Amino acid sequence: MNISRSFTRRNFLKTALIAGSAPLILRSHLWAAESAPSKQFTLGFIGIGKQGNGLLGACLPRKDVRVLAVSDVDSTRCNLAKSKVEAAYGKNQVAGSYKGCDAYSDFRELLARKDIDAVVIATPDHWHALIAIAAANAGKDIYCEKPMAHTVLEGRAMVKGVRANQRVFQVGSMQRSMSEFRAACELIRNGVIGTVAKVDAAVGGPPIVCNLPAEPAEPGLDWDLWQGPAPERPYNSILSPRGMPKNYPQWRHYREYGGGGVCDWGAHHFDIVQWAFGCDETGPVEFYPAVTPKAEFGVRWRYASGLEVTHQKGNSITFYGDKGKIIVNRGRFQLWLNGQIKAETMDNYSPLLKELLPANAVRLYRSTNQIADWIKCMESREKPVCDVETGQRSATICNLANAVYFSGKGIKWDPHAEQFADGTGEAAWLTREYRAPWKLS
Repeated sequence: MNISRSFTRRNFLKTALIAGSAPLILRSHLWAAESAPSKQFTLGFIGIGKQGNGLLGACLPRKDVRVLAVSDVDSTRCNLAKSKVEAAYGKNQVAGSYKGCDAYSDFRELLARKDIDAVVIATPDHWHALIAIAAANAGKDIYCEKPMAHTVLEGRAMVKGVRANQRVFQVGSMQRSMSEFRAACELIRNGVIGTVAKVDAAVGGPPIVCNLPAEPAEPGLDWDLWQGPAPERPYNSILSPRGMPKNYPQWRHYREYGGGGVCDWGAHHFDIVQWAFGCDETGPVEFYPAVTPKAEFGVRWRYASGLEVTHQKGNSITFYGDKGKIIVNRGRFQLWLNGQIKAETMDNYSPLLKELLPANAVRLYRSTNQIADWIKCMESREKPVCDVETGQRSATICNLANAVYFSGKGIKWDPHAEQFADGTGEAAWLTREYRAPWKLS
């Protein structure tokens, strides 16, 4: 169904704000069902590309949720997702008789449904804020892929919308549900590697302005709605390949739609640095440009404590303490103490935690499953492991680091006021222009 921008079937659509994708295979337990539910929540999925399809597949076996609807601007993807839902739930029905999933081209029609408790948002980044705020205003709890926000002001508006509507919001920065990252953060919080003054966070580089050539428009894709608030441009299949893509689409490498590797993987690795040092409600105070002009790596940021983080090329996080060093990534954990290696593999770090951490050690929020944690918190109404405020603070670092790459200028930042300090920076760097009629309000 192709719904126009003026769709107003439900009253809230007259005023609602309208609007991860992480390219690595994830361990299945991060999304698997854990226990029998005491309540079943109804879900809608918005954005059914590679990441959204993976999240959908992870939710279908669960007994604590029921998927009622899917939405995507690509009719092929949308219909494939609908069929996937109905096939999964139809296993316990008379063969071929289950037709309980609705499909929508326009996400606003899905949000208008009163029988949907929560939504999973896995669209390109430039849509996250507008859809999430509209969902919060519609009374839905939200699971939103990372990076949470495309700009600093969008992220703060998302926090305000979620808090005003008392919604449970989980960001898909699922490294907080991985034991190796929690272990690294607990060791750092408890001073095991001593005072940490330096961190190398290795992720991809910043995005570029979209320069793709025009290709013929294709039937079954609402290209205008795919672009939404982004600048209007001709269709190109690199941005939105038709059907269910085998690989993660490359829209993330263009400034109009994503934040490059800085935002895509930075929303994971920079987020873990925030967690390690208890900065989930604050952030750096100064950003420094790369030494080489127009470089894709080398931007640094400093916290008020003196901690300095450098964006490096690669994929890992290295924490340097005066007593040791930790290197961590998905499926990788290495620990050095006093110049000697203590853990070289994932297999031998767990016993070390008991040895190195006292009984009264600082322990961090324990989640082994990003979706299960969200669902548990929907029932308890508590904040999940990666709450909207947490997502905002990590996305802010990503977005400000990109601003430094784009401008080549250093900035000073007030993380409490979320404003530039000492005459540095430009207000335009915190927001973007929205193509009419879409807007952030």
